[in-house]
Amino acid sequence: MTWRATALTIFPDMFPGPLGHALSGKALEQRLWSLDTVDLRDFALDRHRSVDDTPFGGGAGMVMRADIVGRAVDAVLERGDDRPLVYLTPRGRPLDQETVEALAAGPGIVALCGRYEGVDQRVIEGRGFREISLGDFVLSGGELAAMTLFDACVRLLPGVVGRPDSLAEESFSAGLLEYPHYTRPQFWEGREVPRVLLSGHHARIDAWRRERALEATRERRPDLLNASPATCPTGDGRRSGTAGMRTS
Repeated sequence: MTWRATALTIFPDMFPGPLGHALSGKALEQRLWSLDTVDLRDFALDRHRSVDDTPFGGGAGMVMRADIVGRAVDAVLERGDDRPLVYLTPRGRPLDQETVEALAAGPGIVALCGRYEGVDQRVIEGRGFREISLGDFVLSGGELAAMTLFDACVRLLPGVVGRPDSLAEESFSAGLLEYPHYTRPQFWEGREVPRVLLSGHHARIDAWRRERALEATRERRPDLLNASPATCPTGDGRRSGTAGMRTS
């Protein structure tokens, strides 16, 4: 079954955007996954195709209406769709690689791209949206966040990455940040490639890479090392836990 991504948005022309290029774009052409958009304005109730209104209780900005978003969601789900509903919001739980892997292993995602001050909480709860954040910052809307989530999932689908074994050494795949990489030329602006990488001694290279990964994680993301007891070092120098970053 083809992995399917659907974006509920008021800007359908933003898609596929970056998803139409590189690995995700090639996989889209090969039909390893599919992408479609649902224009929320098609479910508006007035001739102006309005999807938002002023917030109850006062305050700045506008809020996307529950009835309009609900109608759009129902139009997707009435086709017997069992994909998870995801709302990209800074209020959500931080996205991590473990969640990406779980979503990539499923049938796909229906992502709600919020705008304005947000979406009426009643439709989020009433339709069972899973709230996910890509980071502790705010974007103008959820479209870029949805693209990021789609891309993170698509690259894990069978046949998308040329060498699937390379995925096992990426940041977060084993609870650590990835080790640094080097290629030709050997000397550049007074900087030399670490000699161990030129030694041809695979055990030493593996040990060096593990140590650099631990070093980078200690310096930049110590929270990954202290996340839980499950992230204690394993026998091969890797860690069994996973973690990720947060966005809107």
